[in-house]
Amino acid sequence: LANTLAAHMDYDSPGARSRVADFWGTGAVADGPGYKAVDMFEAVHRGDIRVIWIMGTNPAVSLPDSARVREALARCPTVIVSDCVAHTDTTDLADILLPAAGWGEKDGTVTNSERRISRQRCFLPLPAEVKPDWWIMSSVAGKLGFGEAFNYKRPADIFREHAALSAHENNGERLFNLAGLANLSDAGYEALIPVQWPVMEGAGVEAEGSTRLFSDGRFVTDNQRARFVAINTRLPAQQTSDDYPMVVNTGRIRDQWHT
Repeated sequence: LANTLAAHMDYDSPGARSRVADFWGTGAVADGPGYKAVDMFEAVHRGDIRVIWIMGTNPAVSLPDSARVREALARCPTVIVSDCVAHTDTTDLADILLPAAGWGEKDGTVTNSERRISRQRCFLPLPAEVKPDWWIMSSVAGKLGFGEAFNYKRPADIFREHAALSAHENNGERLFNLAGLANLSDAGYEALIPVQWPVMEGAGVEAEGSTRLFSDGRFVTDNQRARFVAINTRLPAQQTSDDYPMVVNTGRIRDQWHT
């Protein structure tokens, strides 16, 4: 997400930006959060963003005020779209269209809402000319002169770097920590069984994860004590009535906006 840093770090945490910059050996980490989706397309519309790369989503349909989004993309000098669908409202506006792997063609890891990391193994071969996202981004980075920083050969290379960054300068103040997987071998990665982070010990197939958090009574707060926040529920501002008995759900919520 444009408003966060890598490995679950964010700009609000003191020292997080410099930590990421130190790990990658660069001063080119953004100084602050980027645009959220709606704000981003307003910037495209104004001409502040002149190159946009859209991956695996269809904003010409899914974002609010879709006509304005399409107008913004039509104005943008360079629109790049990576997708596994050849023709969408967004790909039709692309100057450069990159054929990307779909879900069943990808190889990597997924993490669910209980912090469980699982190996995802493809069950379909890649069609001709189709490549996974990591390969596409690495290849473009190489053409732009950043090949050394994106010299990945396989998904396991990226996973190890991700794990190492999560452990970098992490003395327990950041819950997300995959220190025990930072040196996972290629064979170990291929055979990795589902595991819940944090993973502090063991780099083998059966690395020891953490089933429960906070069982030691320490929480991720300044004084390590839990905080309870009292809330008062309230009804929606608009209620149904005999005259207006229906509620329209536009689907414009965070987890429901893909097409």
